Amino acid sequence: MRVIYKMKTHPECHRDAVVQGSNYRFTVLTSKLIRLEYNSKGLFEDRATQTVLNRNFPVPQFEIIDKENSLEIITDDVHMIYNKGKFTKSGLSFQVRGNVTNYHSIWHFGEETTDLKGTTRTLDHADGEIPLEHGLISKNGFSVIDDSHSLIISKDGWVVPRNEETIDFYFLGYGHSYQECLKDFYTLCGKTPLLPRYTLGNWWSRYHKYTETEYKELMKRFEKEQIPFSIAVIDMDWHLVDIDPKFGSGWTGYTWNKDFFPDPEGFMNWLHKNHMKITLNVHPADGVRSFEDNYIKMAKALGINYEKGEKINFDITDEEFLDAYFQYLHNPLEDEGVDFWWIDWQSGNLSKIPGLDPLWMLNHYHYLDSKRRGTRPLIFSRYSGFGSHRYPIGFSGDTVISWESLDFQPYFTANASNAGYSWWSHDIGGHMHGYKDDELCTRWVQFGVFSPIMRLHSTDNPFNGKEPWNYNKISELTMKKYLKLRHALIPYLYTMNRYASREGKPLLRPMYYLEPEQPETYEVPNEYYFGTELIACPITKTIDKKASVAKVNAWIPKGLWFDFFNGRIYTGNRMASLYRGIEDIPVLAKAGAIVPMTDLTEYTNEVNNPKALEVKIFAGNSGEFHLYEDAGDTAEDLDENWADTIMKLNWCEHPEFIIEAAKGNISVLPKKRSFKLKFYGITNNNILLKINDIEVESSVIYDDKMHLLTVHIPKVDILNKITIRFLNRTEVANNNIVSEAYEFLHNCQIEYDLKSNIYNYIKEAPNSISAISSLAALNLEPTIFGALCEILSAKY
Repeated sequence: MRVIYKMKTHPECHRDAVVQGSNYRFTVLTSKLIRLEYNSKGLFEDRATQTVLNRNFPVPQFEIIDKENSLEIITDDVHMIYNKGKFTKSGLSFQVRGNVTNYHSIWHFGEETTDLKGTTRTLDHADGEIPLEHGLISKNGFSVIDDSHSLIISKDGWVVPRNEETIDFYFLGYGHSYQECLKDFYTLCGKTPLLPRYTLGNWWSRYHKYTETEYKELMKRFEKEQIPFSIAVIDMDWHLVDIDPKFGSGWTGYTWNKDFFPDPEGFMNWLHKNHMKITLNVHPADGVRSFEDNYIKMAKALGINYEKGEKINFDITDEEFLDAYFQYLHNPLEDEGVDFWWIDWQSGNLSKIPGLDPLWMLNHYHYLDSKRRGTRPLIFSRYSGFGSHRYPIGFSGDTVISWESLDFQPYFTANASNAGYSWWSHDIGGHMHGYKDDELCTRWVQFGVFSPIMRLHSTDNPFNGKEPWNYNKISELTMKKYLKLRHALIPYLYTMNRYASREGKPLLRPMYYLEPEQPETYEVPNEYYFGTELIACPITKTIDKKASVAKVNAWIPKGLWFDFFNGRIYTGNRMASLYRGIEDIPVLAKAGAIVPMTDLTEYTNEVNNPKALEVKIFAGNSGEFHLYEDAGDTAEDLDENWADTIMKLNWCEHPEFIIEAAKGNISVLPKKRSFKLKFYGITNNNILLKINDIEVESSVIYDDKMHLLTVHIPKVDILNKITIRFLNRTEVANNNIVSEAYEFLHNCQIEYDLKSNIYNYIKEAPNSISAISSLAALNLEPTIFGALCEILSAKY
C-alpha cells in the first residue's frame, strides 16, 4: 500500500472508560456516548473501522453498580441497565436522564429508533420525496450507530473483515443538545474536511458532447454575460464512448476523445488561466479495456496478458489493482491538469469481500490519493453511510425535473446534517425528464445559491441546457443576479467552511438545532440556517397568477430579522407566511448580522481573497464576525495558515462599526482593501469615519426608502483599524409600509379599482391592525390578503 493511504486514527480508548466482562464490554466515551460490544468468545475490537476513527475521549465521571446478574452504568445523562447476558430487548436498556420526554427516552437493545432521519445514498430517478436512512438527532433524545458490520482499517491503511459474531453499537443519549451530539459524532468518526475555496463558487456542468472549441466559446459567453464560474465539469464524453461493441459499453473510459479534445492539456491550461478548476466524470465499473492509452502499462504491472488484449477487471478489493488504478489511470490525467474526480458509481454495493461497498472504497481511496499533489484533497461522489462526511463533496444523483423534486431538496439538504453530511451538491434545475418551466428553474437556482454547492447540470437533451439565456427575460436576469450573488458570497461561505470543519457546525442546519424546545421549528422542513448570520426559506411552489407572488411558511426566531434583499424588518418569535415574486426568495439576516462578500462592481470569476469587500450590516443588536481567510487550497488546515479580520457592530444610542486590523497570516491577503459597507435598518446618515483613530472624510449614500446607508471606503491598508460612529441617536427604522404595499399592488393582476381601494385603506388606516381589519372585509384572494398582511404586520 502507498504510504498516503495510511490515516491518522486514535481508535484505542482510555482503559478507565471501560467496563468489561467475559463476553461484553462497555466504553463510556462521554456522559452521553457509550459504546456497547458483545462477543461470545470475548474478542473485542480496538482498531479503527470504516465509520469510527477515534475513541480516545477524556474519561467522564460515571457510577458502576455491579452485581452477580446485573450491571448498571450511570452518568450525568444516561442510565444503562444490563443483565450480563446476550444483548436482548429485555436484557439491555439505556435511558436518557433529564426528563427529555415523558415516556419515549428509553431504548431497549434491538428496537428500531425513532429519529429525525439523516440522508440517503442517492436521489437517482427521484421525483419528489424518498425515504431517508436513520440519523443522529431525535426528539426522543437518543439515537444509535450500528458499527457491527463495518470493516476494519488496518495500520497500513487497507481494509480487513471483522469478526462476524461481534455486536458493536454506539448509544448517543444527547437529549435535545443536537449541536453537541453532532460535534461528538465528528470527534468519534472524523471531522468534516475543509473544502478548497474554489468549490464554493458556481459550477458549470452538463451531460453533453462538448468539443474543446464549443466549451471554450461557452466559457467566453459566460464571461461576456458576467456570470462567474469557478469549476468546469466535463461529463463522460471527455473520454472515448463510441467504442467497438466487442469491448462492451462505452460508459467507462480513461482516454481522451481527441476528436473532441485534440489538445487536452492545453485545454485544461486554458481553463486554469481563466480561473476555473476541472473535474472529469468517471464510471469505473467496466474496468480497463485494451483500447485505453495506458492499458499496456497497467496490464504489465498486474501481470495481465496484454498481447491478447485481456481485459483488466475492476476489483476494488485487490490492493495491486487499486495501486495500478491510480498510478496508470488517474494520476497521469491529474498531472495533465485534472483537479479532482467526479466518481459516478452506479453499480451496486457488492464486492468480493462480504459487506464491503465499492462506493465506500472508491470514496475513501480516491480522497486519500488526492492528497498526493500537496493540495487540499477533494472528490465528488455519492453518500455511502455514516462517516461519508470525511469524503466531500456529495453528488446526489439524477433527479427528475419537477416541482416535487425541488420541494424535497431543501429539506433533504438541511436534514443531511443529522447524519453529519453537510456538503451535498444537487443537479440544480433538475437532471432529466420533466418539463420546461422557467419559473421552476429560476426557483431551483435561487435554492442552489443558498445550498452547500451551486452546480448547474442537466442530461443529454438539446433543449435542457441551464444557460440563463435559455429562459425568459425575467428568469434570465434573476438567474444571473443569483449566480453573481453566489460568487460574491464566497468570503462568507469560506468562513462557514472553517466552522463546519473545526467546530462541527454545518453550513445548513435545520431550525430546531438552535431552538429544540420550540415545536414550530420542527414544522418548517424547507427552512434552515445558512451559516451563523442568515436563514434561508427557498420557495418551492408556483406563483399565484393574480398576486404575482408565491408563499412559504417560516418560523422567525426571537429578535428582529431583516430581509437580505429588500431590507424589510420582521419581529420574531412567531410563524409567518412570507410571499415573494420571482425575483427573490426570503432570506433573513438576524439583527446584528455581519455578512462579508466580494464586491463584484468590477466583474471577476477569481476566488482569491478579494481586494474589494462589500459588507452587509444589519441594525438592532450587537454582532461580531471573524472573516477567516487562508491560501484556499493548502494541504493541511493549520492555525498558522489563517488570517483573521474581526468586524464588530456595537449597537447602542450611538452605534459603532469596527473593522479591526487583520491579524495572523496576513501574507494571504491583499495589502490594501476597499470596502463598501451597507447598513440596513438605519435611521440616520450622520457618521464619523476614522482610520487608525484619525478622522477622514467619508463617502455616504442614504436610501430613505430602504433605510439603507452605504459607506464607501477606498483602499485601506489591511493593518489599519476602521471605525464608523453614528453621531446622532440611532434607532432601528420602521418599514415603509405604504411604499411596500404600493409595489406589491402594482404587480397584482387584479382590477384597477380594487387596487385603489386597497391602497387607500392602507394609506388612511391609523395602524396596521385597522388596515388588516378593513382588508378582511373585502374578501380578497387568499394570497393577496396574505401578502398584504405580511407587509402590514412584519414589524410590530
